[in-house]
Amino acid sequence: MNARRVVVIGHGMAGSRVASEVRRRDPLGERVALTVVGAEPHPAYNRVLLSAVLAGALKPDEVTLQDSVWAADNDVSLLTGVSVVRVNRSLRCVSLSDGTSVAYDALVLATGSTAWIPPTDGLLGSDGSLASGVVPFRTVDDCAAIVSLARPGAPVAVLGGGLLGLEAARGLAGRGNAVTVVHPVGHLMERQLDPAAGAMLASTLGTLGIEFRLGRLATEYVPGDGLVLDDGSFVPADLVVVSAGVRPDVALASDAGLSVDRGVVVDDALRTSDPRVYALGDCAQHRGSVGGLVQPAWEQASVVADLLCGTNPASRYSGTPVVTRLKAKGVELTALGDVHDDSPDVELLRFEDARRGRYAKLVLRSDRVVGAIMLGAPDAAAAVAQLYDSGSLVPEDRLGLLLGRAVGVASAGPADQPDDAVVCRCNTVTKGALVSAWESGATSVPGLADATRATTGCGGCKGAVTRITEWLATRQPA
Repeated sequence: MNARRVVVIGHGMAGSRVASEVRRRDPLGERVALTVVGAEPHPAYNRVLLSAVLAGALKPDEVTLQDSVWAADNDVSLLTGVSVVRVNRSLRCVSLSDGTSVAYDALVLATGSTAWIPPTDGLLGSDGSLASGVVPFRTVDDCAAIVSLARPGAPVAVLGGGLLGLEAARGLAGRGNAVTVVHPVGHLMERQLDPAAGAMLASTLGTLGIEFRLGRLATEYVPGDGLVLDDGSFVPADLVVVSAGVRPDVALASDAGLSVDRGVVVDDALRTSDPRVYALGDCAQHRGSVGGLVQPAWEQASVVADLLCGTNPASRYSGTPVVTRLKAKGVELTALGDVHDDSPDVELLRFEDARRGRYAKLVLRSDRVVGAIMLGAPDAAAAVAQLYDSGSLVPEDRLGLLLGRAVGVASAGPADQPDDAVVCRCNTVTKGALVSAWESGATSVPGLADATRATTGCGGCKGAVTRITEWLATRQPA
């Protein structure tokens, strides 16, 4: 039996995960002959952890997803530093920037997204390239450029008060830069937070040395000097970091005649309008929604691998509940579900402690969590996330839940968590899976990470995995 020729375009988090999942199902390459094409010259890395690289907490080589010999050891033809310039669906081949081509039986688009550059005068040069002193925050090379340009104590402006913009701002402030965030909306992270939470987050970050210009647009960039805002004010900046949002990279798909809306349109099997072509991750649009987080991309990768290898022809992707965590030193923020729902059938609960920077909001429907904001309340966030994941009824003690003191949920500790409690959302690893891996010999946090992939996504579950490891060590001999 000849193996199917599968080409994956993109060696980022989604593309590398597809390759990994395919080889987990087909370790000898008997079913799938796999080629992965990546435009970046680096091994695949965890883009979610770039904020830690920018902050200096991690080195670039500490966020790699696959080492330099993974491809060779797993019979994967990995082409890095080369890009696909054309997809020929009639001939079923892709043309590469080095003049070669690769034939396929099935094609996977994992082209990700690109940084959006606002139409601010001066950000782009006459040739369309970024002006001197302007760097997006998207890749590991961007991190290196930002670190090299951000001289200690120098003023830096960050365009964008969303998740990545704030992570970049916190990292730069931690390096000693005077950081100002310019955001066109009146409060931070407006997609995930309500105005009260956004204001409190700004106040918390303000204590860490970050200033904000909210509800303001940058109208002009003066290279080496700073930004002119729409109210006539000026933000001094030796460096401008752009984190104003991303756009799905759909150029190849569009040129190939595939159905494209905001992203590459896919069905529940992650198939495009051409059933031989799949798409996943940031570039894919599923049921009208475009991704942007690691968990849905990795869940999609499992479905695509099932279908490519034929191990589960019925495998389908139905969507992923959204949980957002801000990875900024000194700030504990979790937002999940729809926090803006104020319809008559929902129950809203809020707790505010401005002096201590704590804010908690629950949105309940039929006694179940459909949305939440937890700022400065990590115990409550763990409890609420568990209830959200499981769809369980919330306890009668609503105040206890808001404060992280509710009985019978995650805040009570590992011993009281049910086995089906999800500990690592990025990889859908439950407490039971961790216990099973421990009993099979993975008796450390790194060992559990190798066995289950817990902590290898956004890293937000590392504390919970550590607590479970400590509990298991006291519960029984290793």
